[in-house]
Amino acid sequence: MSFEEKVTWVNTVTTIIVAAIYAWIVGGQLADNPVADIAYQTPMLIAVGAIIVLTIAGVIAVAIGTAVGAEITGEGSVDDIDRRDERDININRRGDIVGYYVSSAFMIGALAVTMLDYAQFWIAHAIFAGLLVSGLTASAVKLVVYRRGF
Repeated sequence: MSFEEKVTWVNTVTTIIVAAIYAWIVGGQLADNPVADIAYQTPMLIAVGAIIVLTIAGVIAVAIGTAVGAEITGEGSVDDIDRRDERDININRRGDIVGYYVSSAFMIGALAVTMLDYAQFWIAHAIFAGLLVSGLTASAVKLVVYRRGF
């Protein structure tokens, strides 16, 4: 498994876990409270920050694990961490393009929710969901292409 694929896995798992925790915390309040009374701003900012920080920490851990594994087994090299070949670049580009299309579709939906004068809660969550789904879609495309090829 290439280093880039490992990084994609870290990003995917981190995003899913943090999004699930956020949905559990904020979504659990929907049944009992009107959306105007739900304090979602701080948990949303914490969720975004957690995705960023945990992904960085995970990538560092993967880099260390890859370097230690290369030293112990003698397979590969520490230099493999920095090595991106043409295939990695093309896979990354393809995943990002698909993620861009998904993000664009969600932003049109968020714009529609805004124009229909929905509560800020729904507008913020439409944008947040768009970012999460587009990132997960990009990661899924990358992982499928890594496994099955172009």
